[in-house]
Amino acid sequence: MPTESTFLLAGLFLLLAAAGWAMGRFGEREESDAPPPLNIDYLKGLNFLLNEQTDQALEHFLEMVRVDDKTIETHFALGSLFRRRGEVDRAIRIHQNIIARPDLAADQKDQALYSLARDYQAAGLLDRAEKVFARLAEGSRYQVQALENLCRIYEQEKDWQKAIEAGQLLEQVGGRSLALQIAHYYCELAESAAAEKDYASARAFVKQAQTGRPRTMRGALTRAHIARETDDSATALSLYNRIIAEHTYLIAETLPEIISIYRREGKLEELDRAIASMIDDDPDMSALVAYTAIVHDLGGIAVIDAAVERYMLDEPTLAEFVDLQELNGAGEGRNGVLEKVRRALGKLAAATPRYQCQECGFSSQRLLWQCPSCRSWETQRPASRVQFDTVLQHSITSR
Repeated sequence: MPTESTFLLAGLFLLLAAAGWAMGRFGEREESDAPPPLNIDYLKGLNFLLNEQTDQALEHFLEMVRVDDKTIETHFALGSLFRRRGEVDRAIRIHQNIIARPDLAADQKDQALYSLARDYQAAGLLDRAEKVFARLAEGSRYQVQALENLCRIYEQEKDWQKAIEAGQLLEQVGGRSLALQIAHYYCELAESAAAEKDYASARAFVKQAQTGRPRTMRGALTRAHIARETDDSATALSLYNRIIAEHTYLIAETLPEIISIYRREGKLEELDRAIASMIDDDPDMSALVAYTAIVHDLGGIAVIDAAVERYMLDEPTLAEFVDLQELNGAGEGRNGVLEKVRRALGKLAAATPRYQCQECGFSSQRLLWQCPSCRSWETQRPASRVQFDTVLQHSITSR
């Protein structure tokens, strides 16, 4: 079936044919009043299209129509269309054809280079795209756009130092703050250094992430992880508790770490009192603690187990699957049912997305600091309850 690009090429051939015919009909001509015949080149190009030979039609179009001031916008439009259609090899061919013109104006050359760089980027030829964008970023009317695309390329390549440099230059020339974005670039460097046990460099990168920029909880989490790995339990616990106090949604990332520290030091009774105090101060934390315990299979701690039990008993949707009266009973049978329900909830939580981007709605199983869909930073938030909707709907429709 003919594509949109095929129709556009056909339209271009027809327009050029009509223009040529009109110039011959109404322009200077011999005495004969007969209209001129259509140029055979146009008919040849249309024949390629009718036979769905788009590559041959494109080559014929480029040979037939030289790039000049009257046709250059047509070439740009065609190249843009091919790129949007995913036919980037054709877009590259068109934009290279424009750049090859010796008398091309400076602005038009910048436009062609920018279009070509986007073609390379769309084709996954990031090294070529980087070179062209870097050239435009040195000073052109596409400087801001080039720097924005360079940041995207460096993010994709995980070249965080270059991303920082491009981001800082973009702040200068673009007149807007990229503080949060650059802070995450430094956090990426810090996490990489920590993974290699270069904790001195990791701390330095975290400090750069937080200096003169809005505080990101990722920086605090990284500092806490470094403290935990270097056996500085007091600092780690202080940071983890501060993170929970300031951003309760990060409890799923911090509570397992807190528990591991107390277990490592053999202070589970102290942990039990600390969590009980936290729930007493904010009763809403009970459901968050329970959800985190279900997701991460955290058990064997009295206050957490009690929170999970309350969570299950207070969930009306569970009545569709479990006899709650039996749960309210006593003895080994009750404990067995509770444990069975808890395991089932854990499987359900593991099978459904736990985080969702607040900007575009992208869902994932783990916390992603940058949304893969909209590329926004620190916009994901976790669920606070097991999502029963899918299971409940399946249960109703299968009855």
